[in-house]
Order: sequence, then structure tokens, then C-alpha cells
Amino acid sequence: MPLTLEAKNKSPRRSVRSGRKGLTGFLFLLPFLVLFVVVFLIPIIVSIRSALFAQVASGGGLYGGGELVDQFVGLDNLVAAATNGAFWKGMGRVALFGLVQIPLMIGSGLFLALLLDSFIVRRVAFFRLAFFLPYAVPGVIAAMMWAYLYTPQLSPFLEYLPDGTNFMAPNVIILSMANMTTWTFTGYNMLIFLAALQAIPRELYEAAAMDGATGFQVATRIKIPLMRGAALLAILLSIIGTVQLFNEPVIMQSVNQWMGNDYTPMMLAYNSLMGQVTPSGSGPASAISLLMAIIAGALAAIYAFAQRQKGE
Repeated sequence: MPLTLEAKNKSPRRSVRSGRKGLTGFLFLLPFLVLFVVVFLIPIIVSIRSALFAQVASGGGLYGGGELVDQFVGLDNLVAAATNGAFWKGMGRVALFGLVQIPLMIGSGLFLALLLDSFIVRRVAFFRLAFFLPYAVPGVIAAMMWAYLYTPQLSPFLEYLPDGTNFMAPNVIILSMANMTTWTFTGYNMLIFLAALQAIPRELYEAAAMDGATGFQVATRIKIPLMRGAALLAILLSIIGTVQLFNEPVIMQSVNQWMGNDYTPMMLAYNSLMGQVTPSGSGPASAISLLMAIIAGALAAIYAFAQRQKGE
């Protein structure tokens, strides 16, 4: 059936309108794309390229000499990082740190979120800000503050604890750093859980109350199961952050030289770049960083897959 004149006129107008909407959407997306390329893609490409090169002296001879130049070494830097015993010892330390710190932090954040979402707490805005405030303290400043509190000669409260208490001892220092990180990030994770709680329809609570459910039953059978997505996000971010542990051990190492420059993988990467450990240079440091990224991504993927299988 042939199109009428009115239908023929509408079709081009619809195409023009759709094209304008697409262009408008792209223009709104453009700032994000530019930032994504500049602060994410380009650094990754540069890091991969750097991991394939090593810095060697251009002079040659017995004592080297000359300026440092990049020499292509292929996967040698990655192999050296993967076979570096110090790297895997550091990875073991951060794994132990994560096993202690992540459940404690996630559990505390969940408890605080449930508490603020209940009818027990008044002045919710005040407590929400108070719990979140430690996250606003810069990480290095927070680590320095806790190092001051842990140092026997400076701490204002260690004298009131049992004799021999030492938060800097080799078998305790990981727990001390876990406390520092938990203090900083509990409020941040609380906000993630609180946002998930506020997205739950209130009708579910009313229906549960009509069925005779207690507040505890509502929390355990409705609220917590419906926050699975938020918990997944919080734990994934915590896993990635744990592999990148840096501020706390660096500050603690400044007053505990026995920790060394390779206590965590991130410290090893940084000190490789600064020439404090061998092999040094941007190539070995980039290789260590890439290996850390691969491990963090693998751990996050394994956890996400396990949670998805459990959900199904």
C-alpha cells in the first residue's frame, strides 16, 4: 500500500530526530571517554610497553657508563617478577592481611548500615557522617596517625595496656595494619550497603511485619539476601585494594626497618622503580605491577564466579 504524503514527511523527520538524539548522547559521553582513555587506557598501554624493556647503560664496557637507554627484553621482566621469591612472600603477606581484614571490614560496614536503616538510631545523618569521616582522612595521614599511636615511646595509651604489648612486633604488625585499613574504609563500605538498603521496597518490610516477622528476621531474611550485589561490589573492591596495599606498610616500615623494601608487592614495585631493590628500573617495576593486576583480576573473577554459581 503506497505511503501517504503525511507519512513520507514524517519518516525523514524521525530519522533527523533520532540522529540528533544519538549525537547528543555521544556529546554527553565524550568527556567520560576522553578521561577513560587518558587516565586508564593510555597508562595501561605505557605500562605494558615499559614491561617489555629494560634500562641499560649505553656506554658498555666493564663499568658501563653513558646514559640509560631502553633495550627490548621481551617477557624477561615478567618472568623475573614471576620467579622473584620476594614478590610471592609479599603476596602471601597481603593474602593473610586480606583474610583477616576484609571479613572484619565488610562485617562492620554491614552491621553499621543495618543499624542506621533500623528504627533504633536517631539523627541518622549525624552518625552516617561520623562513620564515613575516617575515609575523608588522606591515607598517608591516617597511617601516620596510627603509627604514632602504635609507637611505644609516643603512644598515649600503650602505658595502660599489659606490659610487653607491642603493635609493631613481626607477628602482630599485619593485624595492626588491618586495624588501620578497617578504620579507614568501614564507613565507605557502610555507604554502599546503606544505598542498597534504601533501594529495597518498604512494602516488603510491611508484609513481613504483618506476617509476624521480628526485626532480626527482617534483617537476616530480607535485607541481607537482597544486598548480595552490594556485598559483591564491596568485596571485589576490597580484594583489589588489598593486592595494592601500600600506604600502611610504607609508613610502618619507616619506623620498623626490619620490614624491608619488599614487604608488599606494591612496595616492591615502587622501590624497583626508585632503584632501592634489584632488578630496578621502570621495566621491572611495570612487570611487577602487571603481575599484580593479573592476580587481582583473577581473584576478583574467581570470587564473582563463585557468588554467581551460589546465587543460581
